[in-house]
Amino acid sequence: MTIVFWLSVALVAYTYVGYPLILWVFTRAARRALPRAEMLSSVSIVIAARNEADKIRQKIANTLDLDYPPRLREVIVASDASDDGTDDIVREYSSRGVSLVRASHRGGKEYVQALAILVAKGDILVFTDVATNLEPVALRRLVRHFSDPTIGAVSTEDCLVDADGNPTGEGLYVRYEMWVRRLESRFYSLVGLSGSCFGIRRDLCRTWPSTLASDFLAALHAARRNYRAVAEPSARARFVAVASPHAEARRKVRTFLRGITVLVANRDLLNPIKHGRFAFQFASHKLLRFLAPFLLLIALITSAVLRSDTPFNILFQAQLAVYLLGGAGALVPRLQRAPFVRVASYFSMVQGTMLIAWGKYLLGRQQVVWEPSKRHGFTPAARPSNTRKSSAR
Repeated sequence: MTIVFWLSVALVAYTYVGYPLILWVFTRAARRALPRAEMLSSVSIVIAARNEADKIRQKIANTLDLDYPPRLREVIVASDASDDGTDDIVREYSSRGVSLVRASHRGGKEYVQALAILVAKGDILVFTDVATNLEPVALRRLVRHFSDPTIGAVSTEDCLVDADGNPTGEGLYVRYEMWVRRLESRFYSLVGLSGSCFGIRRDLCRTWPSTLASDFLAALHAARRNYRAVAEPSARARFVAVASPHAEARRKVRTFLRGITVLVANRDLLNPIKHGRFAFQFASHKLLRFLAPFLLLIALITSAVLRSDTPFNILFQAQLAVYLLGGAGALVPRLQRAPFVRVASYFSMVQGTMLIAWGKYLLGRQQVVWEPSKRHGFTPAARPSNTRKSSAR
């Protein structure tokens, strides 16, 4: 029982701390220089939308303002059978090079992305969400990586805040995740891209299953074809956190369910003999991350059984305190003003929703029909200035 406890704790510690530290050590010893050559390929920007009449104008304006030659850029809004006037708004921009692809029935995000791929003309396809605000330089900095023939996909860097521009529990986690992605880029390859915005070579989009999360699957498509996926820290994608904790929890369940489905469907990529470094990253970042809630549950149960021994009793109470504090933060949101409560609450929510997602997966549930999370826009005071900070990064 003691061995089981410490093995569970060690695997969780490796997942969240050990793996990034290993990447950090290797990348400090041999930094990989990312390409900086200017490259202006033809680009198709695909914006997936489902009933986004309140935000689609802002998203189209943000997209048209991106610093990229209009003659090399096309904008496609892929509507998942929107019925709130979104499609009519998009048609107003047809004279400015914005086209509409509409699904006749709801098929999900990946389904409408696949419809857009069929008509897209660009060599590079860039997928983005309506709630995402891209900095003007983001597209140019993302596309330049494709001058390297070994790179198949590029991810932007997420920046998540609340409507007033303040960090959230999820925002702190996103910053951690972006740090890990930067390390993975320098080590070898990303194992997942940002759902808010990523670019991929058109040649890697021949298969686009409607039942599998495209941001995760795109990195795996690249790996199968011996390409790398990398992150571009100076290509910033900003969006506001989901305001309702309950809505955020439901979103997490959907996201994790889709991620588990992709992981299991592509488990052959865990073969280290065939896929080398990518298999190591895939197992460390994705497989163990999805198994973490089970490992934490095992650690809690075994320490409870062993708590007649004083050290294990202390460890049991420490775990219980974290989860109780996280639950209190979820029930009384104002408690999350304290950073530790905010982190404990978000961490507990992530592990709990991941367990629910596993339950749904084992029951044969799939998350295909898409209902975008309702995010607020930035308040005028919180809206970041776009260019100065990014150019200094």
